[in-house]
Amino acid sequence: MPGFTAADVPDLTGKTFVVTGANTGLGFEAAKVIAARGGEIVMACRSEDKARAAMAKIAAETPGAVLDFVELDQADLESVRRAAQALKERGKIDVLINNAGVMMPPLSRTAQGYELQFGVNHLATFALTTLLLPKLEETPGARVVVTASIAHRNGEAIWSDPKAEQGYTRMQRYYDSKLANALFFLELDRRLRASGSGVAAIGCHPGIASTELGRNFGIARYVMPIAGKLLNSAQQGAWPTLQAATDPEAVGGGYYGPRGLREMSGPSGPAFLTRLARDPGAAQWLWTRSVELTGVDPGLPPA
Repeated sequence: MPGFTAADVPDLTGKTFVVTGANTGLGFEAAKVIAARGGEIVMACRSEDKARAAMAKIAAETPGAVLDFVELDQADLESVRRAAQALKERGKIDVLINNAGVMMPPLSRTAQGYELQFGVNHLATFALTTLLLPKLEETPGARVVVTASIAHRNGEAIWSDPKAEQGYTRMQRYYDSKLANALFFLELDRRLRASGSGVAAIGCHPGIASTELGRNFGIARYVMPIAGKLLNSAQQGAWPTLQAATDPEAVGGGYYGPRGLREMSGPSGPAFLTRLARDPGAAQWLWTRSVELTGVDPGLPPA
């Protein structure tokens, strides 16, 4: 099956990649390949100990790999602000890979009181990305990668109850957060293009991959290791991330995922977005709401 795999990642010497949640799963696998191709990795993670352990594993496979750590807890917007400031004070950023996320936990809330999946998967991604836009603008050809999911197809765009005070269904809230990711990267790219920016926003999804993300997903915790043998491994699940982040042919507003049956597995290529995910009206509404809830306004007018 033709498509993009880790073997297609070009030489990345001299480029710096910020990867959120890089200590495990898809983020770790993407970081490992990028480091092997000469890219510098900044691991933006909640746990420094886990990040340093992951860095040691990468360094063992790629001696001389350039690796660093920035503390980032996406369940706290103040931590997001601190991480953004720390990243602004470093050297250049070529690519921001928004990989970190949570999937179907019991009802939980962020430090600001928002439902955890919406807060971590979307609001923190929105805030970190938009806070770093001025830094990204300094690097020609910079990219923002946002990780969505095939689950966005079941999203209903219901964000009028961001604190889940009127009820909580963990699966639907996950779907909605992934729809938010899709709406966000497309709206961001539209606004960047309209403003004449050189930064590109690109989306991706891993299909169905065996990672730790599903640890809260009931029986799937036991099924996924078996299903993963038939679907994507974590390494294969990282291929769309790698394509969005490194493929010279990847374009702003593009969306990449596995090319196999129902986009569940296989090499990466152009992927499907629902009509709702491509709705500019829904995206603009979500953008305005996200500015209100995060207090972060990048000042990009609608396209």
